[in-house]
Amino acid sequence: MMFSGSFVAIVTPFSKGKFDEKTMADLIEFQIANGTHGIVPCGTTGESATLSPQEHERVIAATIEMVNKRVPVIAGTGSNSTDEAITFTQHAKKAGASGALLITPYYNKPPQEGLYRHFESVAKSVDLPLILYNIPGRTSINMLPSTVARLSQIDGIIGIKEGSGSLQQVSDIIAQSKPGFLVLSGDDPLTLPIMAIGGKGVITVTANVAPKDMATMVSAALKGDYEKARALHYKLSPLFGALFLETNPIPVKAALAMIGKGSEEVRLPLTPLAQEFRPKLKDALTASGVL
Repeated sequence: MMFSGSFVAIVTPFSKGKFDEKTMADLIEFQIANGTHGIVPCGTTGESATLSPQEHERVIAATIEMVNKRVPVIAGTGSNSTDEAITFTQHAKKAGASGALLITPYYNKPPQEGLYRHFESVAKSVDLPLILYNIPGRTSINMLPSTVARLSQIDGIIGIKEGSGSLQQVSDIIAQSKPGFLVLSGDDPLTLPIMAIGGKGVITVTANVAPKDMATMVSAALKGDYEKARALHYKLSPLFGALFLETNPIPVKAALAMIGKGSEEVRLPLTPLAQEFRPKLKDALTASGVL
């Protein structure tokens, strides 16, 4: 299955306020060399909220060029405007993306019927495999399993990145949706439990700094080797916590800087990692064998 495995929600590196293409190319090589199964640009971790539409399209096009078909690229193309989501998704298709990741509209808090029609409209407008993304902690709206089940019947909507933090919700989605509907974890610490009940992988923040271990953990779980997967889950566990000491992607960009993989520059309204969290992050990187 093209979309199972460990997919990195890759950061967008900046240098003096601009998209740093050279560092992006280096990060992509680091990911592919360490067995990451796919790259997801312009998600939350990619600071999509503060990219201009031109930058958003450039980051996606550049990622597709740099990956050069070696692994799938799932472009983050969601928006709280249905028209904009369609425009970004059409661009991703033209640029050669393998699929698109679409977050539930944020801020405007659509009802469940609005969520259904939003994703239905994108699916009708663009012939590209679409993965829904539910993360109530970011969007203030929870897409219910019954809505996901309805959406799973639409051609082109192939799966969901589920970040509600509820295993019951994941279970209900799998039980109610079309057979073969893909569920990916949207929550790194829940990846293994989600896979134990039928999930097929993760779109992960942690893989930015620990790509090999995340890919190995997910591959082991896909093969049913839960002993190996569990050992890696506990090895990575300090990172799962530390990478969320402040709002993502503040800590992961600081972590990349600590391991010599680029600058920790984030865009306002995000700010660099507070001093008080730096020792904890460093300890976690050391404990999990990254540093």
